[in-house]
Amino acid sequence: MTNGNKVLFITQEIVPYVATSDMAEVGRNLAQAIQEQGYEIRTFMPKWGTINERRNQLHEVIRLSGINIIIDDTDHPLIIKVASIQSARMQIYFIDNDDYFQNKLQTVDENGVEYEDNDCRTIFYARGVLETVKKLHWVPDIVHCEGWISALIPLYIKRGYKDEPSFRDTKVVFSLFGEELKNDFPKDYPVKLQIKGVTKKVLAPFVKNPDFVSLCKLAVEFSDGIMVCSEHVNEEVLEYAKERNKLILPYQPADKMAEATDEFYKKLLETDNTEAE
Repeated sequence: MTNGNKVLFITQEIVPYVATSDMAEVGRNLAQAIQEQGYEIRTFMPKWGTINERRNQLHEVIRLSGINIIIDDTDHPLIIKVASIQSARMQIYFIDNDDYFQNKLQTVDENGVEYEDNDCRTIFYARGVLETVKKLHWVPDIVHCEGWISALIPLYIKRGYKDEPSFRDTKVVFSLFGEELKNDFPKDYPVKLQIKGVTKKVLAPFVKNPDFVSLCKLAVEFSDGIMVCSEHVNEEVLEYAKERNKLILPYQPADKMAEATDEFYKKLLETDNTEAE
């Protein structure tokens, strides 16, 4: 039975495709629980290099693949793969690319060093998901973003894709977790991520020091609601969300998260669809 509302989960980690973590558990269990609450869902995650395609039965979706995403004047082919978690009756779409995901781990390499192109990976992932949803002709009521890899999604939806039928009236949620990136992004990151509607003026408050905190503040700025999904999150980012008067769902234990999220979604959908300024 459906309640008529659609939720697009754009997440970083989902069990069983990656090792267990707070984010991976939420990525799996919250999406499943929201589906069981009667919502129609779609779920995306990156095709990290640790994911065994044969064991997890991933296969390419030819009709959705083939787009080239230009980053820093270079074409990067978008590959879409799909797999199912049978026990949860969930289908997962994977964003893949030979340069950014196919042969790489998640945030850090085998030596624990953060990838130098993590900035470009955020751009490719965000645009890859949004372009794929357009091709699916699917119109989500709520887009729920989880993890640093999804942090550009709120900005892109509210500015770059605001006139697209798939996202015109969408509410955006950004979840805060305890995970943080340690390294700053390259100084030209704000230039690389610009697309039509995402200008220097829009990015001005966030370009002085492109780091993890600035990236999360950017996500908060253009989100309609913020969920706290770990007991300890970055206090500066959380305080910024409060200053910006965002609707905030405080941390919930696992057994109460689904019900609380359902109520949170309902509040969001009742609010006026005004853009973040």
